[in-house]
Amino acid sequence: MGTPEFSVPILEGLVGQGHEVVAVYTRAPKPAGRRGLELQPSPVHAAAERLRLPVLTPKSLKGDAEAATFVRFDAEAAVVVAYGLILPKPILEAPRFGSLNLHASLLPRWRGAAPIQRAIMAGDAETGLMVMAMREGLDTGPLALVEKRAIDPDMTAGELHDSLSCLGADLMARALAALSRGSLVLTPQAEDGITYAHKIDKAEARIDWSKPAAQVHNLARGLSPFPGAFFEADLGKGLERIKVLRSRLVEGSGAPGTVLDAALSIACGAGALRLLIIQRAGKAPMTAEEFLRGTKIEAGMSFAPPDALPRP
Repeated sequence: MGTPEFSVPILEGLVGQGHEVVAVYTRAPKPAGRRGLELQPSPVHAAAERLRLPVLTPKSLKGDAEAATFVRFDAEAAVVVAYGLILPKPILEAPRFGSLNLHASLLPRWRGAAPIQRAIMAGDAETGLMVMAMREGLDTGPLALVEKRAIDPDMTAGELHDSLSCLGADLMARALAALSRGSLVLTPQAEDGITYAHKIDKAEARIDWSKPAAQVHNLARGLSPFPGAFFEADLGKGLERIKVLRSRLVEGSGAPGTVLDAALSIACGAGALRLLIIQRAGKAPMTAEEFLRGTKIEAGMSFAPPDALPRP
C-alpha cells in the first residue's frame, strides 16, 4: 500500500525477494496535462502494472464493502509506505501477522505527512527510517527496526528522499524476514520528543530575507526540488517568481535581500546566502552563472519585497 516514487523501491524489493504480492493499493489516478484531461497513475500504480500485479485505487477505505474486499485477499501481512489514506481498524487487523509501516523519520520525531522536508527545514543533523507495527492513530505504533542517516549541511530534500528510499527496501525485507520467523521485537514509542511533520503549505515556500541565513538555507534545501522555496524580483518585466533549488552559506552582511556580489550572494537577517541553482518561472533549473549571463544583476540591488524596504 503506497503511492509516491518513494514507495516504488520497496514494492520492487518485495517482488524481487520472492514475496507473493496479492494486491497493490494506491491512490486513484489524478488529472494531468495542461487541460487535465488525462489521468496520471501514481508511481506505485505504474510500477505495479509493470510487475503485472493487481491494483486497487479506492478513494476511501471506510465502509464494510472496502473491508470485505481487503479481507478476501487473505494477506499474511500488509506493507504500507506513504500510502496517503487512513487505514480503519478492520483493515489494520485483517492480515494475520499485522500491518507494517515504513516511516521516514526517527519516531516519535516528525510523525505525519512530510517528515523528510520538515527534518531539513528544522536543521536536523540526523534522520532515518523506522519500521513500525501500525495502530490506530498517526504514526503511533510500536517500533521494530531503525536505520539512521546523517543529513549533510547542504543536502536537499530530494537527495535525502532518494537515499532513504533505497535504504527502505532492505529495512522492510529484514522486518518481514523477522516477522516470518516470529522474532520481530516491538518497542513502544517514547513519550518525549513527539513532533508533527505537517503537510507543506504553499505560503511557507516564500523566502523571508530578514530571517537568518541558516534558516533561509534550510528552507531552500528542505523544499528542493518541490515545491521550491521562492522569492520575487523585478528583472525588467515586472515581478517574477524565482525558486532557489540549491544554496550555500557564505560570509557577508547588508540590508536583508540585498545582492552583495557578482556571485549572487544575498544578505539575510544574519549572514548571507549564495544562490547556486535557481529556476525562473516557466524555465528549467539553471546555475547562478547561467542566470547572471542573461540577466543584469548588480551588487546593491534588492530582492526584498517592496513592503519590506526601508521608507525614505
